[in-house]
Amino acid sequence: MAELTRATLEILIVEPSETQAKIITRALHKAGVRHVCEARSGRQALEEMQYAIPDMMVSALHLPDMTASELVQKVQAMPTPERVAFVLISSETRLRYLEPIRQAGAVAVLGKPFATQELDLALDAALDLADRARLALPDCELHRHNVLIVDDMDLARRYIRRVLQALGFEHFSEAANGRVAMEAMNRQQFDLIVTDYNMPEMDGCELVQSIRERDATIPILMVTSENDDSRLSAVEQAGVSAICDKPFAPAHVKALVQRVLQAA
Repeated sequence: MAELTRATLEILIVEPSETQAKIITRALHKAGVRHVCEARSGRQALEEMQYAIPDMMVSALHLPDMTASELVQKVQAMPTPERVAFVLISSETRLRYLEPIRQAGAVAVLGKPFATQELDLALDAALDLADRARLALPDCELHRHNVLIVDDMDLARRYIRRVLQALGFEHFSEAANGRVAMEAMNRQQFDLIVTDYNMPEMDGCELVQSIRERDATIPILMVTSENDDSRLSAVEQAGVSAICDKPFAPAHVKALVQRVLQAA
């Protein structure tokens, strides 16, 4: 199989504005991308994907027929969504609009105008997801590890699982909140726990505290969009092994997983 590079990436731009689409296309070409196509609406993008699944989708937040988060959900419902890395480009800063995209597993949220370095990181993330050899952790026997993913959003759990599978993990259990996670731990032993912070019934901080009361060594990675410093400080004091922001680069998760497993 030929090596996957920026020059071989297939990218679909979903942007109602022809002018903005041209700006994004020029930036992608300058970054070394050759294969770019465009759609003006979510429906047109989904129709394009009936013929070819792109490696990366770059979308505006507000489309004529749906929002970007609705588009992500529709893409995830398709038979083969796992190779698509989703990138949002928007001037929106309000949390209520950006949070669903972050939670759904976007690899990057870029502002307008976006920096070249930001686009480079997004392209690297797309390559990591499309080519598992770039993420695989050798000599770690990750296929033997049992992983528990805790997040109240199905899309977020699915994306985290996809990244961990690329690293080499094979055995997964899932929970929609901390309470369900603790019930799972009563039935099974886990080698790694990956959790969100904001969840109903029992949040991520309470989950970390409950786990540490019974197990001081199990690696716990928190992947979250929470940005309240006092809350994150409480999580660190509770004994989390590492914290990673959403959206995250798969390579960053790889480095954190490697670190927390080696420290266990």
